[in-house]
Amino acid sequence: MTGEGVLSSGLSLAELGQRIRTERRARGLSVERLAELSGISRSMVSEVERGAKTPTVLVLDRLATALGTSIARLLDEPAHGAMRVLRHTEQRVLRDPSGWERRVLSPVLGDVEFEFMRTTIGPGVDAGEFAPHAPGSREYLAVEHGSLRLTINDRPYVLDTGDSVYYPGDCRHAFANDGTADCVYYLAMELGGAGHHDARKEPLHG
Repeated sequence: MTGEGVLSSGLSLAELGQRIRTERRARGLSVERLAELSGISRSMVSEVERGAKTPTVLVLDRLATALGTSIARLLDEPAHGAMRVLRHTEQRVLRDPSGWERRVLSPVLGDVEFEFMRTTIGPGVDAGEFAPHAPGSREYLAVEHGSLRLTINDRPYVLDTGDSVYYPGDCRHAFANDGTADCVYYLAMELGGAGHHDARKEPLHG
């Protein structure tokens, strides 16, 4: 993501921060508890909520995971009606400074916790490790082109063009491109029970 104060498709950092704050308060979480659950410092959580800091994709994912939801829900309002067409220019795109991009292809649907995305990782780029999602979560991945090193709980798997894989989303998973060309893959993520932490009824602070 850029440091210009605006995410793709015109979503401002202030709007993103407000959505994170709304999700946190809906779950009865304090800033301190969200920081504890996500592994993100309290000061960072506070700055992101105030729109004063641009989070990396990993930070945003950890906050979404701690809230029992997806990045997509933090970036978009729920769709209404039986059908939703997402034009290319309307899709939310997150660009990480380390050299990779996540494009969210699925709309947010009511209480459905599902995310379909297209990710591009540049050559030699390590996108980092993502925290386990809620128990019962599932992820399905297919490589469009290039080579991807997928690491599940410290065990690496190399996936090449046309390869696909399923793995439980409630484990540690990391993505890296050790090749010399871009790697592009599609990932569908189905989250388990939302709000899986035990702190939903904490008193609010902040």
